[in-house]
Amino acid sequence: MTRHDLLAAWRNYLQQSRRRSPHTVRAYCSAAQRLLEHFDLTEWPAVATIPPASLRTFMANRRSDGIGNVSAARELSAIKGFMAFAREQAGMENAAPPRIRGPRIKKGLPRPVTPDDASNLADLVGQDAREAWIGARDRAVLLMMYGGGMRIAEVLSLTGADYPLGETLRVTGKGNKQRVVPVLPVVREGIADYVAKCPWKIDSDGPLFLGAKGGPLSAGMVRKAMARARIALGLPATATPHALRHSFATHLLGAGVDLRSLQELLGHAGLGSTQIYTRVDAATLLETYRKAHPRGSD
Repeated sequence: MTRHDLLAAWRNYLQQSRRRSPHTVRAYCSAAQRLLEHFDLTEWPAVATIPPASLRTFMANRRSDGIGNVSAARELSAIKGFMAFAREQAGMENAAPPRIRGPRIKKGLPRPVTPDDASNLADLVGQDAREAWIGARDRAVLLMMYGGGMRIAEVLSLTGADYPLGETLRVTGKGNKQRVVPVLPVVREGIADYVAKCPWKIDSDGPLFLGAKGGPLSAGMVRKAMARARIALGLPATATPHALRHSFATHLLGAGVDLRSLQELLGHAGLGSTQIYTRVDAATLLETYRKAHPRGSD
């Protein structure tokens, strides 16, 4: 076999069997390629039996290249997955990854935006575009993320067959996990406005959201549009498209939605990922208290 054969099999497994996002596939394949090149490996058994000590040295070299704790942890996770896959390909019974501890990562709290800021961002994105239909498109995308708690990749994966939208929408998220999300009237109206103005034909088997030349809309274009609006409104750099999903979760929790229901709406595999929003809500409440209470700054 060749190095290319190993990477092709790994890429196909991630795409077809695990249904990983394009971004994750690229990152995991890049990590595997660096590993193969470092050890000059071209066979599955050799990949599967890399000694832990050698792997620690490899990761130490990666750290000396300047990658931080988060990047190092992700790379180690990708490599462990690749080695487990190599064990399966080599026919080994034990597919457990090597027992190497990654760097500790201090998890930061999500940074949601306020309901007013979310609305202003969507409106300004709609007004700031060079063409009316592009503004309507970008506004509809942001409204879907905030109104339904959807990831940007989930919104951009919608097809013409999903239109017109009803009161709910079945979404396929990470790990091929399906969930039902609400579609608010303002979101349906925003999408209908975009579809009516779009100069390109939206096919039932093609993407619902189209780029300027009629191809699939890229996530990068949405991020750029929101960055321009964020700067114009004087909002912090944390006001990204994904922050709208955080805002959806935080605002629902503050309105009394229970954690289990929120977990289902967000498509989290475990409740632990959802519980972080209780910390966000508590932090927001404390900040409000400090600003409003006469002794809050003492």
